[in-house]
Amino acid sequence: MHGMVLQLIQRVDRLGHKIFMDNYFTSPALVDDLFQQKINACGMVRHDRRGMPRDIGPKSLKMKRGDIATRVRGTLRAVHWKDRRDVYILTNMHASPVEGNLTQESGQAIKPCVAEDYSAYTGFVDKSERMVNSHGIACRTRKWTEKLFFHLTDMTILNAFLIHKSCGGKMTHEILVRELIIHSQEGNVTARGT
Repeated sequence: MHGMVLQLIQRVDRLGHKIFMDNYFTSPALVDDLFQQKINACGMVRHDRRGMPRDIGPKSLKMKRGDIATRVRGTLRAVHWKDRRDVYILTNMHASPVEGNLTQESGQAIKPCVAEDYSAYTGFVDKSERMVNSHGIACRTRKWTEKLFFHLTDMTILNAFLIHKSCGGKMTHEILVRELIIHSQEGNVTARGT
């Protein structure tokens, strides 16, 4: 994935752009490489990703809701924040958040700036991923090409549903999927008959 991101940014003019990524792409090596190309990056990351500090993972730190721990290496900051679940973020564009426990009087965790920025810039992407995952057709497979095919199919169906809805359509997501399948099958029968 590292190479794919670097290939996608080849046409970027490298004047301080900001990239926000999910944990599928984010790694310390990628964030370092992007910084070398004058591109700022921020993204969720898996705690066990190669290059992540080992003393920030769930086995090293027993955290309660609202706790924040940060590790810094050069321009890279690894942030571990505990809300309802453990959240790990890598960034080269944010200052290190204050460590310790930050909660409101109600006991609700106070979100650090890095997490707020991530949510603000990836909110629609996360929402679409949740929608796709709740209605997805993706099958379990090891081949990345099949995963990509099913993911793109899911995204196409979701986009068709959103366009249909924006035009005042009343069809549910499930009915729309059924109609697309029926229409596809009719098209195949017509194509074979000619």
